[in-house]
Amino acid sequence: MIWHFLDSGFNTGEFNMKYDLELAQNCSPQDAYFRLFRWQPNCISLGANQSFDDIDLAKTKADGIDVVKRPTGGRAILHAEEWTYSVVLPLNFQYSPKEVYSIISNALIRGLDLYNPLLAKSELESAQPNFPKLLEEPTGVLCFASTAKNEVKFGGKKLIGSAQRKLNNTILQHGSILCGTFHQKLADYLNTSDESKGMLRSELSSRTTEIETILKAKVDYERLKECLIKGFEQEWQIELTRS
Repeated sequence: MIWHFLDSGFNTGEFNMKYDLELAQNCSPQDAYFRLFRWQPNCISLGANQSFDDIDLAKTKADGIDVVKRPTGGRAILHAEEWTYSVVLPLNFQYSPKEVYSIISNALIRGLDLYNPLLAKSELESAQPNFPKLLEEPTGVLCFASTAKNEVKFGGKKLIGSAQRKLNNTILQHGSILCGTFHQKLADYLNTSDESKGMLRSELSSRTTEIETILKAKVDYERLKECLIKGFEQEWQIELTRS
């Protein structure tokens, strides 16, 4: 198995999601990929089964924010101050999809620890919420309003949100590593009342956290990238080929 690392830099939401999908659709049985990327302009991504009606598209257009659908599930995320990761590997890999999810999360925690030992207190969520019930609640439109089993949290708050999908003979997993607080502005772009927006802002603030909030310092994105690469290599016991 050859593991490839890809740093695709800043791109539009459409490019980023098509890139992940094409990697997954064209992945050979001998190759696996770890990609880190960012978004320009900022972008709201929706889960594959989520409606664009949830979003105030006139406001996103006026503010220069992309809106795109992910090939994976989950709910809305505002991508801004973050590193986004994706992992693509063959389904017949030595680990099951559930094991892959857990190993990826642990790899990301290793990277966070290398960046700053204070982040070593990050941990995996042990319980799986009742998602059908959650989706019926007002916060159901927000991906970061709940934490799935084996997602990364810090101090009880979600720090990394992830989603996984099996595509033919391939596993695609991607997610957001929150660095700054801009993602909390998602509530401003939802098609809901001002009262509901206020409640959703409070929910995002109380249920999520970010590296800059934890460390009380701006993130060095390049150094964080290198730490995430090393953490990934250590957890998987591999050496990434940089492409």
